[in-house]
Amino acid sequence: MPKSPHTLPWLDADDAFPLVETAWGEGDPAPGLLAAGRTLDVACLVQAYGLGIFPWFSAGQPILWWSPDPRMVLRTQNFRLHRSLRKSIANFRSAPIHEIRFDTAFAKVISACANTPRAGQAGTWIVPDMVRAYIALHQAGHAHSVETWINGELVGGLYCVNIGGMVFGESMFAHRTDASKLALAALVAFCRAHGIAMIDCQQNTRHLASLGAAEIPREEFVAHVGDRKALTSPQWEFEPLYWNQLMTPDA
Repeated sequence: MPKSPHTLPWLDADDAFPLVETAWGEGDPAPGLLAAGRTLDVACLVQAYGLGIFPWFSAGQPILWWSPDPRMVLRTQNFRLHRSLRKSIANFRSAPIHEIRFDTAFAKVISACANTPRAGQAGTWIVPDMVRAYIALHQAGHAHSVETWINGELVGGLYCVNIGGMVFGESMFAHRTDASKLALAALVAFCRAHGIAMIDCQQNTRHLASLGAAEIPREEFVAHVGDRKALTSPQWEFEPLYWNQLMTPDA
């Protein structure tokens, strides 16, 4: 039976997530919204991501769970390395004071993402409860930061979730030109080196589309996650040779 657009399941801590097919759709108040409630503990987050579900809510709201259809993803082989970014990577690689690091400043990265204004948004969805939850997820080995460092200073980066052979992008920030794009390019290079074919981008934005991301049906996305989540996660360390995944002439 079709679900009423005005009915949203409330989940207690031990309740199962509804099927993603029951999420609100086009014409409903918030397309992609699936449920409210539960918790943000590590087990709950890991389960949610493995089902193609993610939390997204603002201050003063309950925990809201989403699974939009279509889903915005970046297939790592489709990453668009524009000429300007290629030049930025080349310059970055050539300077010994420039460095990509993984997981050396996760709390700083997520805090910087939370404090970076977004166009058209009055506040942030990375509320204190989310920050605490993803720091715990990081400490459990499932959330990671990709960091752009220049002369010992953290100037940009992103954080993401990794479940098996699947990476879910969350948010990024930049305090210098191209600092977040460098982090994303490094993540793509890392994913290619480890056979990770897709990075979840959650929502469609013009910026992500310009870098090669595109929408796919939710059914296809959920099936891909299901196939990949049981694989062994890679070792989250960045090696400079990973840049060759992007910078070779035919990349």
